[in-house]
Formats: sequence, structure tokens, C-alpha cells
Amino acid sequence: MTRDEQWLLEEKYSCVETSEYEVDKKRLAKGESLGYVIGWQPFLGLKIYLDSRPLIPRPETEWWTEKLLSERAEEKSVVRLGLAARSATDFSSASERCLKFLDLCAGSGAIGCAALARLPDTQIYFGEIDPSHESTILKNIRENTLDKSRADVRIGDLFQPFGDMKFDFIAVNPPYIPDERELSASVANYEPAIALRSGDDGLDLTRRIAKELIKHINKDGTAWIECDSSHVSDACELFSAQGFSAEIRTDQYDRPRIIVVSFQ
Repeated sequence: MTRDEQWLLEEKYSCVETSEYEVDKKRLAKGESLGYVIGWQPFLGLKIYLDSRPLIPRPETEWWTEKLLSERAEEKSVVRLGLAARSATDFSSASERCLKFLDLCAGSGAIGCAALARLPDTQIYFGEIDPSHESTILKNIRENTLDKSRADVRIGDLFQPFGDMKFDFIAVNPPYIPDERELSASVANYEPAIALRSGDDGLDLTRRIAKELIKHINKDGTAWIECDSSHVSDACELFSAQGFSAEIRTDQYDRPRIIVVSFQ
């Protein structure tokens, strides 16, 4: 029994080898990803369901999302310490507005759900082009018992569903794989191409994000954008050309993976 078969048996079938389990074993043998066969993927302590078959959240995305949320928590602690040193009058006059966090190209909503779990003072928005994923995002909010009153799911092309709204934090895992790059069968045959590929160099959607970002980010805001390691410098230049400061960061494997964008 392979490790994936063992995990499937334990997690989905409570260690009982049913006829359905045998069918699912064949799905694994054909190359279908374990996350789709089981129906969910762990992500920062959450159970992210994949009912509509969005892109399966990757360890790299989980890693930088943890970094983003940790940095946000540290910034919040500094602000609170500063406010605590003021008088009660100063504190009330400096009451903090509700910050806005956007999970763009949300797919399953894994990033936004993690933000809902970790950032209790923040309104979380989910933007996704595929309407079939809306129910999956809502399920992930509900099944992880997250605060749905702070969640807003909108369907449309990039920033279009949000009008002229601006955000304090924008997290994006866009499609960024060049069209001609060969992918493993488990990815190419089962995961949605719309969430994977983006033109000859993989930067078509990132170009659009770079051009539109200035209308949707607050002056002291930041955007974290996942990129293809082989094109991260080109992606960085797209944001620099729009007047942003763009910092390249590596993932847990020490590969350039994320661009952190802010105003200079």
C-alpha cells in the first residue's frame, strides 16, 4: 500500500476497505491528485475543500501565506503598543478602521480563509473569475467555523467586482505557467488550465494586475504575488514600471517565488 493509499484509507474511509475505496485507489493509480480524491487539502491548520475542483493549494503558497499573516500580526502588535502608550482620549480619537484584505484569484479561498482565521480585525474579500468556486469558498468558510460576517465573496474578472475599492493587503496566486511548458500528468489532466497557464511567458495576467493595482491598493498597503521562479525578475519589472517598489522573496526551498509590492 502506498503512502497516498494509506492516507486515503484513514482519512476518507476510517480504515475500512470498501468498494468505494477500491474505486478511489484506481483514481490515484491513474494520476489524479490525492487532494481531489479525498476531497480536501490541509492549509495552515484548516481543511480546504475542493468540491468545485479549483487549483489545489501548494506548500509554497501555504508557506508564504504564513509569512504574510505573521508579518501582519507583528505589525498589529507594534501598533497596539504605540496606542497603549497614549492617553485614553488619544486612543479613542485614533480608533482603527477595519482593514481590508483581498484574496485575488481565490480559487478554493485557502488564502482568504487563513486570513479570516488569523486576522480578527480585518474584513476579508475573495475575488474569483470562475462562478463554480463560489460555493466552495463559502463551504470552506462555513466548515472551518470562520467568521462569515467578515467575508465577502465576489465573482468576476480580477478587480472588476470591487469597483473602486482599495485594500490594505492583497494576496494573489495567479496563473503563471507558460503555455508551452510541459506539466506532470497529475496536474495537466486534472487541474484547471485557467488557474495554471497565462500566455507565452506566463505573465499575461500578472501584467494586468500590475497595471490595475494602483487603483486598488492603499498608500500604505502591500501586495504579495506568487510568481514562476524563472520569470520572477520580469514580473518584478512589471510592477516597478508602474511606480511600485517590488521586492523578491524566496520560498521554503530558497527559490525566488514571491514579489512583495508597495508604494515607494
